[in-house]
Amino acid sequence: MNTLDGKRVAILIADGFQDEEGVEPALYLRERGAEVLYVGMETGTVKGKNGRQEVEVDLVVEEADPESFDLLVVPGGSAPEALRLHEGILAFTRHCFDQGKPVAAICHGAQILISAGVLPGRTLTCVAGIRDDVRLAGARYVDKAVITDRNLVTSRTPADLPAFHEAMEGLLAPQPADSSSPATSSSAR
Repeated sequence: MNTLDGKRVAILIADGFQDEEGVEPALYLRERGAEVLYVGMETGTVKGKNGRQEVEVDLVVEEADPESFDLLVVPGGSAPEALRLHEGILAFTRHCFDQGKPVAAICHGAQILISAGVLPGRTLTCVAGIRDDVRLAGARYVDKAVITDRNLVTSRTPADLPAFHEAMEGLLAPQPADSSSPATSSSAR
């Protein structure tokens, strides 16, 4: 089940991350062989908004080379409010988009994508409370559990984590040479 051996994942993290969204994707990806690192604004322990989870920041964003990662994950909660104000976080995010690297955002994580200016012309989902912000940033909002638009995977809330995990893995796992199956209904082109 090590479909992601050799893949390296950055998860943007700060105090106030949504507990499940900050931890469960890391566990899922690690179980499949990926190396997962938490990237933040400063070193130390950060706590989830509900106090159920704590994680250690592995790398300060200024020390993290976006070229060395295969996937960027952006959890929600209140952490994106702080992260979106940090130019290093926005530059890291923009670099991943500019290089066509897979990016996965859930819940309020789309706030970082808004501030990074990478959403015009994209189709995505997010927590309903920021859907108007997503639209104003030039994106098309769709209320579904998961949306895949090229290299971008988005979901709404912790309830959508199973679909979110599978979509992330789908972007990272090697595809068979004879991949003639049609796109799923949750895909956007």
